Amino acid sequence: MSGQVTRQGHEGTGPGSITPDGCAVELYARLSPGSEPDVIGAAVPHGASLLELGCGAGRVTHPLVARGLSVTAVDESPQMLDRIRGARTVLSPIESLDLGDERFDAVVLGSFLVHTSDHRVREGLLRTCRTYVKDDGVVLIQREGADYHSDLPREREDPAAGCTIRMVSAEPVGDGVDEVRAEYVFEDARWTQTFRSRQLSVEQFEAHLGAAGLRVERYLTDDGVWAKARPDQP
Repeated sequence: MSGQVTRQGHEGTGPGSITPDGCAVELYARLSPGSEPDVIGAAVPHGASLLELGCGAGRVTHPLVARGLSVTAVDESPQMLDRIRGARTVLSPIESLDLGDERFDAVVLGSFLVHTSDHRVREGLLRTCRTYVKDDGVVLIQREGADYHSDLPREREDPAAGCTIRMVSAEPVGDGVDEVRAEYVFEDARWTQTFRSRQLSVEQFEAHLGAAGLRVERYLTDDGVWAKARPDQP
């Protein structure tokens, strides 16, 4: 973890390497992809070039590659990128990504990263999305559900991974930010993750996108968790 600084309010426990935002590398290598690859795959054409921001250990990357997408996977953790197969990898924080003049048919910002507690970081994330999407491309963003911070505690099973995922608590720490605690329980291991998340109404979410030069074209899921955005045209 040399050179990586843990972010305030972010912490992880459990076996193996822990990234600065509290993510356990082995945990994220075990979790199943869920419905995310289906949502993303249905929104972009076969063979499209796709920039995945915050790819982690490849939970979503690998199914996208298997679908025939040309994926460039970005993460700030070298330990996470070591798990990626079949995609080009780039080691970089999202907000300071430098790919020169490259542009992509689709840019994906998943894992609820848009809910970062730091406004400047969110501006950087969305600026990166706008910078690297083609003018006729799409940006796919995963946002929290309406009851994400209030329907607690709650749990769900990930049968493909063989674990129970528990969202334990979301405690206010000021200025619309909650400190969220999650647990991941397997038969042979247990991880916890604590992170800070800012609640965003639909109006706030769309306003932040607008400030970055993006507009929501439509929501891809009934719960509004996945949004499809387009670049604003000059």
